[in-house]
Amino acid sequence: MSSVGYMGHNILHEFLMPGNSSQPLLQVTGLKKFFPVRSGVFSRVSAWVKAVDDITLHVNHGETLGLVGESGCGKTTVGRSILRLMEPTAGKIQFEGEDVLALKPRELRAARRRMQIIFQDPYSSLNPRMTIGSIVSEPLKIHKIAKDQELQDRVNQLFVKVGLRPEHQSRYPHEFSGGQRQRVGIARALALNPKFIVCDEAVSALDVSIQAQILNLLRDLQQEFHLSYLFITHDLNVVQYLADRIAVMYLGKLSEVAPAEDLFTTPKHPYTQALLSANPIPDPTAVSKRTILSGDVPSPLNPPNGCRFHPRCPEVMDVCKTADPPLITIGPLDRGHQVWCHLYS
Repeated sequence: MSSVGYMGHNILHEFLMPGNSSQPLLQVTGLKKFFPVRSGVFSRVSAWVKAVDDITLHVNHGETLGLVGESGCGKTTVGRSILRLMEPTAGKIQFEGEDVLALKPRELRAARRRMQIIFQDPYSSLNPRMTIGSIVSEPLKIHKIAKDQELQDRVNQLFVKVGLRPEHQSRYPHEFSGGQRQRVGIARALALNPKFIVCDEAVSALDVSIQAQILNLLRDLQQEFHLSYLFITHDLNVVQYLADRIAVMYLGKLSEVAPAEDLFTTPKHPYTQALLSANPIPDPTAVSKRTILSGDVPSPLNPPNGCRFHPRCPEVMDVCKTADPPLITIGPLDRGHQVWCHLYS
């Protein structure tokens, strides 16, 4: 392939071609991730932390699925398990119809060109001993995508695309602000022509004004390259702005999945309602009714029987304490509003 300058013919548009399909890009079924707790002289397993317990979700082509919930509910573990940065305990993960958990190391390495991640911390996620040019070009070298002048052209275009100056490639991460470092992380994730990107709290470590810039950048890149996102966050305002659909997690399980508009206007699960009531409204004249939950979040070491939210639920019934909540579809099937709750059974 011939090399061209980054200010001329845009080779990124040839490299990052959108695709269309009626089938979900990603389908996750019954995903579980348990961590062993070891004790005693021989470090035997004495208990299991059920960080993710039976998660089923999907992400469509060109869609942003927001994944929200309290800190420690298992959001990040879901994202990393999907990419096999953590090996799941059980479940099925299909990406473009391919069983991700059945892939051998060489096949998984090839599949990771299509699945990437943007990490939460723009400081620790970049190697401080590498220049930012080397950080962005490294994936292209490892996968033997480009070399020499073609490699440089692609890196130049990636820098321009995420709002960085190509002439700064010789600088190190500590010479940049948090927002600029996160742009480097986005360029690195974009380098291998991904179709799916896990955004793991990608803006939570940034100032509010910088958050808006990064969110707009992610939206522009999604529209231009037909990317799909799993956007993990605890900020409801952020997920409302970016997500097409939203999944709510509590203590390792899903509580509700719905289109973003439906979730914010007609939340069904008591936990979702409490979560939204705690979200500040940027209007001094607005009056909201706050739902105060009693007690603390149970330990994933010993989750409660039945519905995991029942010890704190204001609508708790006897059946909630013994039986797992059923999956209920609310409204038209094509809206995809689902809730796991005995109130609607």
